[in-house]
Amino acid sequence: MEITIIGAGYVGLVTGACFAEMGHIVTCLDIDEEKIKMLNESHIPIYEPSLEELVKKNQKGKRLFFTTDYKKAIKNATVCFISVPTPSNEDGSCNTSFIEDVAKTIGSLMDDYKVVVTKSTAEVGTTFRIKNIILEELKKRDVRVDFDVVSNPEFLKEGSAVSDCLKPDRIVIGTENEKSTEIMKEVYQGFTLKHDRLIFMDILSSEMTKYAANAMLATRISFMNEIANICEKVGANINNIRKGIGSDSRIGYSFLYAGIGYGGSCFPKDIKALCSLAQKKGVKASLLEKVDEINTNQKKVLANNIIEFFSKNGGIKDKTIAIWGLSFKPDTDDMREAPSLTFIEMLLNKGAKLRLFDPIAMQKAKKLFKEHKNIVWCRDENHAAEGSDAIALLTEWKQFRLLNFNPIKKIMKTPILFDGRNQYHPVDMEKKGFKYIGIGIPNQIR
Repeated sequence: MEITIIGAGYVGLVTGACFAEMGHIVTCLDIDEEKIKMLNESHIPIYEPSLEELVKKNQKGKRLFFTTDYKKAIKNATVCFISVPTPSNEDGSCNTSFIEDVAKTIGSLMDDYKVVVTKSTAEVGTTFRIKNIILEELKKRDVRVDFDVVSNPEFLKEGSAVSDCLKPDRIVIGTENEKSTEIMKEVYQGFTLKHDRLIFMDILSSEMTKYAANAMLATRISFMNEIANICEKVGANINNIRKGIGSDSRIGYSFLYAGIGYGGSCFPKDIKALCSLAQKKGVKASLLEKVDEINTNQKKVLANNIIEFFSKNGGIKDKTIAIWGLSFKPDTDDMREAPSLTFIEMLLNKGAKLRLFDPIAMQKAKKLFKEHKNIVWCRDENHAAEGSDAIALLTEWKQFRLLNFNPIKKIMKTPILFDGRNQYHPVDMEKKGFKYIGIGIPNQIR
């Protein structure tokens, strides 16, 4: 089947490469000429494990193509996926202007049957709005062309997006009729041998499912972070509590890790959009508003701990802090809504000197902070630790897990570790001669 993906960002590029891997002929379209030029030269503009290999393989196999030509991309496609950004408006609502622009273009160009699929996360009702926009464009042209609209939300996790796409735990599809349902079954035929992973439903429920899933996961994170903050005051250990409640089959272990808050392109934006939608419909989303508030505050916790600690040791001004990890999570270079952004801004405002390192996200981080007299960009974690008064771990990259801390201790001014992800064991770090401060861990140094 010939498929067009409109929008070659994180979701669009991964989805397109995976569809090509399953044997479809895929054209990824983007209006960014520089991005398309890079992709046609097999240069991937984002970091995602296994993505580069997948793109190159399917380009070589003549199953994956990149273009800026709308007319060419839409003409031969049976299915057009819309995968463009849906940024937040100032009030937190979802900005669907890019989606609406795409719908207008599709309506102005298509001359035979298409299935138009909303892959972007957008406000409930967007897919039907797309339908109406296309109908309006067809009316302007005074032509009658049959088409269907479908909602097919993505559930990819950055850092494991290729695996998530090729081996999905479920595929949610919202359709209006049997024809589009059968076409979507054909689209996803190669992705799952078990048909129970294909979950068909009405379009509005499909759109809402995406928001509900992200809201549930964000709620678990904020819940554990709030419990962790209580733990610090009563002397309990959040890691023990995670084991104690995670072993309950009704709860499970997923997303029960305390830390410095969630970030990325999905959770923060989707929670705000869902709160905005609820308000628009006259529903008070008290729980979701609190989830967002807790997360905003949690991003400040580790920086406040460092500021408080050094207030008893001459103040944070001119102290050197090594920062390990900048991306919002491991295995991605995505800096959107990353807790590190709040952390860095807070310490810079207090006059601290920062030595920054991330295995993948350095280039994107440099674009955000540019030149700052109190920032040193480092080549690795050891380089960052040189001459530092403390280390702050913000992203739990695998390469930080099994380090030899003896040489690191020797090059630091004072061996203090602030662990924003509870990656290390307090007793182990103390045996290695470090003062250790985690999140929700007892015997904290205050």
